[in-house]
Amino acid sequence: MSSSSSPAPTDSPAPTDLTTERLVLRSWTTKEATAVLEGTRSTRWADDFPAEGDRVIAGLLGEHPAWFGAYGHRLVVERESGLVVGSIGLFWPPGEGVVGIGYGIVASRRGRGYATEATRALAESALTSAEVHTVSADVEGANPASVRVLEKAGFHRWAAPESADHLARFRFTGQDRARR
Repeated sequence: MSSSSSPAPTDSPAPTDLTTERLVLRSWTTKEATAVLEGTRSTRWADDFPAEGDRVIAGLLGEHPAWFGAYGHRLVVERESGLVVGSIGLFWPPGEGVVGIGYGIVASRRGRGYATEATRALAESALTSAEVHTVSADVEGANPASVRVLEKAGFHRWAAPESADHLARFRFTGQDRARR
């Protein structure tokens, strides 16, 4: 596992790659965030990376330096090809022991279980922090694919969609991690 040279908050450990069976989750660099924002293509990206969500995160990284840290946002790299195929991240810092997670895989790589694999790995990593006891995710009720990702990753629904925001709320805790 290697560390990124991205700036990291001094109160957070240096980021390290998370490696799963088929993926590497590695921290964004400021150079990559700039390239996404400027529309500069990299040969290390899938043809349809970045997606809109990746552009949004790249734009927010400068406002949230903790997202470059050990528990921040990461690029999802397909081990077989070495290409960036999405991004995933924790919305650090946690509030009262709860940290949110968000993810996206480019259309060309969907349906392969990458989102589930990455979500499970990053949620388990988040629970290694003494500051975190729960990883949460809010999903629009009209997004059944994302609901399935969370369920397969071991998250449990704790709140049904409400009429005001139409969000289903999911969480993953240390107890969920122990059951795996």
